[in-house]
Amino acid sequence: MKKIYLFCSQGMSTSLLASKMQKVADTHNLPVEVKAFPHGKLGEIVETLHPDCILLGPQVKYLYEETVSQFGNLNIPIQVIDSADYGVMDGEKVLKKAIMAIKKNKQ
Repeated sequence: MKKIYLFCSQGMSTSLLASKMQKVADTHNLPVEVKAFPHGKLGEIVETLHPDCILLGPQVKYLYEETVSQFGNLNIPIQVIDSADYGVMDGEKVLKKAIMAIKKNKQ
């Protein structure tokens, strides 16, 4: 099972997107777990739950460079969610991008 974890200011707004992404994954019988967390728990979550992909909400895109320098050596794809996809809560599109990042990272 692949773990795709979303991080934002409080973990609240990304919870809705994570829920939509999980619904798409479940509909297509994809072995994926999608969860949302506040960015303050990023280090703890990476250490304990070992995500396969880290997605940052647009409101915390300023954390991208710091996140890459902190966790980039763990071979985990790290992306900022596109603000247009986030704005319309396009769970399918965000899920596809995350899965593509995981596949590309395996190569």
